[in-house]
Amino acid sequence: MRQLHFKSSQNEASRRFAFPNVVPNILVKLAPAKPTEVFYAYWYLATERQKVFFNRIANLPPPWTEDEIIQDYKFTNAYRASDRVSQYLIRNVLYDKSHSAEDTFFRCLLFTWELLEAKVGNICVDTFEERIYNEVLTKAIRSKSPIYSAAYIMPSGGSFAKCDFKHQMHLKLLRKMLDERLWEKLSAASSMGAAFELLRAYPTIGDFLAYQYVTDINYSRITNFTEMEFVVPGPGAKNGIQKCFESLGGLTESEIIRYVTDSQEFFFDKLGLSFQNLWGRRLQLIDCQNLFCEIDKYARVKFPEYSKLTGRTRIKQGFKKPRPLPKPFYPPKWGLKIS
Repeated sequence: MRQLHFKSSQNEASRRFAFPNVVPNILVKLAPAKPTEVFYAYWYLATERQKVFFNRIANLPPPWTEDEIIQDYKFTNAYRASDRVSQYLIRNVLYDKSHSAEDTFFRCLLFTWELLEAKVGNICVDTFEERIYNEVLTKAIRSKSPIYSAAYIMPSGGSFAKCDFKHQMHLKLLRKMLDERLWEKLSAASSMGAAFELLRAYPTIGDFLAYQYVTDINYSRITNFTEMEFVVPGPGAKNGIQKCFESLGGLTESEIIRYVTDSQEFFFDKLGLSFQNLWGRRLQLIDCQNLFCEIDKYARVKFPEYSKLTGRTRIKQGFKKPRPLPKPFYPPKWGLKIS
């Protein structure tokens, strides 16, 4: 792959080529956004990170990329569903055996797994006793064992539940959702946006968490929305967008994500990048949203001058010694023919 040279000025980058008019209903009303050099690195990062993914599942020896930043630091995959946590969720939580819609919903939203399974056995609604689950998790917390992933930070609960620990609030919230048969309402929702609003209406669930949850649930058989319907930019994505564009041209951050998702083939082609998609599946809105988070991190090292926009100057997580990757598993309803 030829190397891209990103050190042109912002004005040079924005003049390099005109944005394609692929979303007329958005673009006709306002001037096009003005990209920076970081925006072109966005597509390069997507290509290189996907190359790493395919090299790893082919069991090729490292290094899987010549990019030293990607070699040294941890970046998520170009496709959210390919990430380790998503793969665990899809393979072991949602599709490991036949479960009812209620059990699948419960298993999807429960935030910790091996620890509880070792104590209570099969994770399902029938084994859900708030007192027992709380005892297991409280013991883990007091022994300094983490039970939350950094990707899903739960709020403390506020007035919803006066609890000593966040997991206690989470268990009460999960019980409330089960009592109100939320999984049935999600299954009957007319759109991903409508399902998002159902989740968003619950205490402590904000926009970003509701979007992540509805995406996770949508991997299952409970719902079958397209991932091209709806997107909610998280804090990291907003930072990445801020670095990628000197002006949004009046577009919202959600419209920018939709715009770049719809335009992906144009940009890969114009930049001479050979992006290998996911066995015919294009990048979806959730994937491009995530890639804006990742370019925010990448730019801290590659383009440190842009860090003044967000205040964060380093990448916290290094790339540790990798474990072998099993053959990936995706929702069967996607119909991917994995070679």
